[in-house]
Amino acid sequence: MITVVGESLVDVVRAAGAVRDGSAHPGGSPANVSVGLARLGAPVTLITQFGDDDNGRLLGDHLAASGVRVRRVPSSALTSTATAVLDEHGAARYVFRLAWDLPAPPEPAEGTRCLHTGSLATSLDPGARAVEELLAQQRAEGSATISLDPNIRPALLPSRELARSRTERQVAHADIVKVSEEDLQWLYPGLAPYDIARSWQRTGPALVIVTLGAAGSLAVTQGDIVRQPSPVIRVADTVGAGDAFTAGMLHWLYDADLLGGDRRDALRGIDRQDVTQLLDMATTTAAVTCTRPGADPPTLLELHAWPSTASV
Repeated sequence: MITVVGESLVDVVRAAGAVRDGSAHPGGSPANVSVGLARLGAPVTLITQFGDDDNGRLLGDHLAASGVRVRRVPSSALTSTATAVLDEHGAARYVFRLAWDLPAPPEPAEGTRCLHTGSLATSLDPGARAVEELLAQQRAEGSATISLDPNIRPALLPSRELARSRTERQVAHADIVKVSEEDLQWLYPGLAPYDIARSWQRTGPALVIVTLGAAGSLAVTQGDIVRQPSPVIRVADTVGAGDAFTAGMLHWLYDADLLGGDRRDALRGIDRQDVTQLLDMATTTAAVTCTRPGADPPTLLELHAWPSTASV
């Protein structure tokens, strides 16, 4: 079992001049990762919050349709939303209505081999404090692999310095860190992604992976660095690409029996060939998602059929 802890929200796109109407789409980085894992066939439980409203029902139906087991933590708030208001030129201004108020560290699902979290779940208080406490507890207990994707949202953070300090604390608890080059550029202006990844890896994680957009990805292990190019594709959009990458990465590790506290040494000793295969699956999962509008990760059958079904 993989337990994902984090936000579910609805992305709303509203045209210029509209007051209420807008297209609503299920979202939230941890929710997207859960959907990606479930579609690839991994057993996954999402611990999250959303309201008893129309947006909450949209999220619940979406998660159930993909096979995600959902455990809702009670909240009095309405379902979180991120609204993109488009002007007459199509430029977007974002308005957030967010709630993440976990009262205490949640208990992972029974039989959890991996705990994944990140994004608003690890940066938006008061819930982020409970999640950080959960990471510390799980690291001390040692029964599950800890996976982290910081997925930085600068507009919602108090300062670069505080965000950097908190992220570094969380990285030290993790066994696997996946982070985007864009996140690292914001956290550490002017520093090279590889140098940051190597520095992070030395604080505790067995594996630090940096996604580089169209340039592919790189992985830093205890004794190696592996680079993987991105396939050439026709991009519909990049919504959910990073979350799809994370889902592909964790699914590969699940299939390879490298998740769980008893597999920590094996994960730390992962070799170059296995890292290359991991990056290939994660990159391909993200690439397929980019060929389709929105956060719509592939099923395992669709992934195996690609690239024969892709149009470049």
